[in-house]
Formats: sequence, C-alpha cells, structure tokens
Amino acid sequence: MKKKLLAGAITLLSVATLAACSKGSEGADLISMKGDVITEHQFYEQVKSNPSAQQVLLNLTIQKVFEKQYGSEVDDKEVNDTIAEEEKQYGENYQRVLSQAGMTLETRKAQIRTSKLVELAVKKAAEAELTDDAYKKAFDEYTPDVTAQIIRLDNEDKAKEVLEKAKASGADFAQLAKDNSTDEKTKANGGEITFDSASTEVPDQVKKAAFALDVNGVSDVISVTGTQAYSSQYYIVKLIKKTEKSSNIDDYKEKLKNCYLNSKTKRCIICSKYYRKRIASSQYQG
Repeated sequence: MKKKLLAGAITLLSVATLAACSKGSEGADLISMKGDVITEHQFYEQVKSNPSAQQVLLNLTIQKVFEKQYGSEVDDKEVNDTIAEEEKQYGENYQRVLSQAGMTLETRKAQIRTSKLVELAVKKAAEAELTDDAYKKAFDEYTPDVTAQIIRLDNEDKAKEVLEKAKASGADFAQLAKDNSTDEKTKANGGEITFDSASTEVPDQVKKAAFALDVNGVSDVISVTGTQAYSSQYYIVKLIKKTEKSSNIDDYKEKLKNCYLNSKTKRCIICSKYYRKRIASSQYQG
C-alpha cells in the first residue's frame, strides 16, 4: 500500500505540472507508440479521478494547511522522540521495517510530523465542543483504573506458546512477562501497569480485553496492528485489580476531558469532516 502511495505522490507531482499546461489543449505527447500516443491531457484526466491519487492529494493538502496553522506548536523533538522509540523497539531491523513499508527515515519523520499536526488540530477543535452533554457521554463510557500484567510479543506463534503457559495451573505470569515480554517499560516489573479508558499507554484492544476480564482472569492473544511502521504485535493480559466507579461525574472531570479528546482524535469520520471544514476555509482551495 505504501509503495502505491509513494508512486501516487510521484504521479501527483507530474499531474500538478500537467494541469498547468494542459488546460484547453491535449498538451504534448507523453508516451508514443506505434500508431498511437498518450497525451498529457489524457493522462491527467485519468489520474485526477483515481481514488489513490485523490487520497494522496488530500494528505498533501492537510499537511500544508495544518503546517501553516499549527507548525510552530510541533517541534522536531517530538518527532525525534517518536523515531527513537521506534528504533528502540525494532533495533537493527528498523531500516528494514521502514523499507518494507515503502519509507525512508526522512519520509517516516514527515509522516509522524503530519500525524502530530492532525492530532493537535483535532484536539483544538474537540476542546471547543466539550459541552455538558459531551462530558455526560464520556462519563457513561468511562472505565476507571484497573491494574493488570501484560506480555507483549512480536511473533504470533510465540504469543500462543506463552499463552498456553500463562493459562496453565499455578502459572507465574510475572515471571513469564520478565522472560518473554518485549515491552521494556513493564517487563522488569512483571508486566504490571495501571490504566483507565483514558490512558494512551495501552492499545485500545488491550484495554477493552482487560476491562472485560474478572480479577485473575487471563485474556487470549490480542492482535494489535500498530501505527509505528505498520507492524503487528501480540498481547496477553492478566487482570490484577479493578477500581469501583464513582457515581459523581466531578470525580473524573479531567479524565473525562482526556477521554473525549482521545476519542475525537481517533474517529476518522470526525477527523475527515474537520479536515474538509478547515480546508474549505483555508487558502488551499482548488
């Protein structure tokens, strides 16, 4: 997919040039064949209706609009910190992982920066929409702190093998986490971590699985396709403790704000509407 998008980006650069010179004429011959030619205008007319090309153009437009409006609020350190996390996660395989995704280090940095600009833009829009009704909805959907142990693995077969051991009678889940987990932040502590539904440290699929468990219950293998270099990871969760939810919404006001903002950021359909609104009001109109 990434290779197609990169090819689309190159195509769009050509299209931008072609569009300027092809209005009102067929333009120069782009490809000559025996008895036939493909003109610049014919090529442009085909490409401009291609969904992949349209998506690349939308991405470029979004990047330009948000860079102009919020570029000063996203610094290079944020991007470099994300790159450092990925390099730590994938080690000597990082360049290979990027290559398989059709990216270089520089294009990955540009992608991360655009993602952070989009997150910031959507967050600012969501903050303006944080009404009492929004707080109430967030409260209804909120799950307070749970304490769990997690094991993260990069190989599905290995995850299934560890799961079998984790569900065996008398299993030492903490030791299994120390011996097998690839999560450097939690493995030394036996995989233990505390989080709620507003937390961003744990993938949504893992949170959902943990919230559904009884205390001392162990999940099945949870497959998560990450945003970092588009790789899959596999989690096993054991629930240690649950916190009873208060009936007073004011006890969770700040948490609910985070829940609301996080949900807005993740909902692509809302993001898409916001993009169109921003683009429509910007100077980057077609």
